[in-house]
Amino acid sequence: MIDRIRSLFAKIFPRVGVPAAAGQFFLWDGIAPGSENQHGNEKINFMGKYRLVSNIHRPSITAFIPAKEKATGVAIIIAPGGGHKDIWIEHEGYAPAQWFCEHGIACFVLKYRLSKDVSSIYSVSEHALKDIQRAIRFVRSKSDSWGIEKNKIGVMGFSAGGELAGLAAINFDDGKENASDDIDKQSCYPDFQALIYPSDTRNFPVSKKSPPLFLLAGSLDSEIANDISKLYAKYQQAGSPAVLHIYENVDHGFGVQKSNKGKLADWPMQFYEWLSASGFIQ
Repeated sequence: MIDRIRSLFAKIFPRVGVPAAAGQFFLWDGIAPGSENQHGNEKINFMGKYRLVSNIHRPSITAFIPAKEKATGVAIIIAPGGGHKDIWIEHEGYAPAQWFCEHGIACFVLKYRLSKDVSSIYSVSEHALKDIQRAIRFVRSKSDSWGIEKNKIGVMGFSAGGELAGLAAINFDDGKENASDDIDKQSCYPDFQALIYPSDTRNFPVSKKSPPLFLLAGSLDSEIANDISKLYAKYQQAGSPAVLHIYENVDHGFGVQKSNKGKLADWPMQFYEWLSASGFIQ
């Protein structure tokens, strides 16, 4: 079965490697709440070498599960960016998932509903936020079968996906005890958050309950670098754990790709080491 999945992924995603195990899971059986009467298959477009996904009505996660002997028990829900118009699925989704999977971290690349897609009826605060919350609950509900520890499930987002990951870190609950859906009984609290050149963070509140935060942007991405520096200061004032990295002479949208060199190529390891220093990886 795994060989068949690998073969399928190699055909669909030829630009990135295939993880030890992979599969796509829809977050809701049937129609997602708020997507009634919305139809059509996902659309794939290209901008140069980049693959863009849009027209998403059935939000899903694609799982990258590490080999058992490498597994750390940590999981990340990854939200790629794309300005809420589309999803840059490879260098901000599958490629970082592949890297972290090879280093023992289970990853789940999120396809969420897009508020700025053509003729979209969706909003970030209503539909996209519900998608990432549901993804956290979904992974927590399957944690035993995937070798994941329930208190080591975090979020990572790039650009617009960083905004979404940050929203998940300030909008959470402990689960709905009387829910008819077992997945909804799970907490949607992210145990940590990594916001990589995130958009629209200037109004994010911070509290003692805020998950530990890893922030990263380039100095040439000046507006975002300034905003996350202010967010970092809020965490410092609140006494909540956070680290900030601003890379000189680096602009927006680097993600994880072979063209990254030096410090850009090393940022996933910096994050991995931060997870270790924070006690998530033993």
